[in-house]
Amino acid sequence: MKLKLAVLLSLCVMVGGCTREQQAPQAAISPTASPSAQAVPVPTPSFAPARVLIDTEEGSVIIDAEKAETPEQRSVGLMHRTSLDDDAGMIFLFFEETTGGFYMKNTLIPLSIAFIDGRGSIVKILDMEPCEADPCEIYEPGVPYEAALEVNQGAFDEWGVQEGDRVTVTH
Repeated sequence: MKLKLAVLLSLCVMVGGCTREQQAPQAAISPTASPSAQAVPVPTPSFAPARVLIDTEEGSVIIDAEKAETPEQRSVGLMHRTSLDDDAGMIFLFFEETTGGFYMKNTLIPLSIAFIDGRGSIVKILDMEPCEADPCEIYEPGVPYEAALEVNQGAFDEWGVQEGDRVTVTH
């Protein structure tokens, strides 16, 4: 019996413990670091380029965009950016119908967002303001969508983009 207990204890030590929960690794923290310096920065995901074409009554608009397709990419979006080129944006792709809202936590520039349905039609356009601290406003479209395009605030108005216009995303 003692031998079985000793073997079991040895296995637990070799495997790293006998708990069911796995703990996340702790970051190395300097004992002299301030509490704010102890936070581990979250790496910014990379975004693939995309070209977005919007067909309006006045003609076509081409936007050089970054694609946010994964949950990680969508959760970061345009956070911490200090500027966005005039003809640039970010396209959020969901691959299925969704209804959730967007928020501007840690987003430093005012943006406009166009929500796009599965047929490629813009179903809602909203203006969004930067937010540095919670609680941040949630910008709800109130309609189902499968993609959303963020650009500098007011750009859709300048380009003549309206609800009902058609959007095509190419890679």
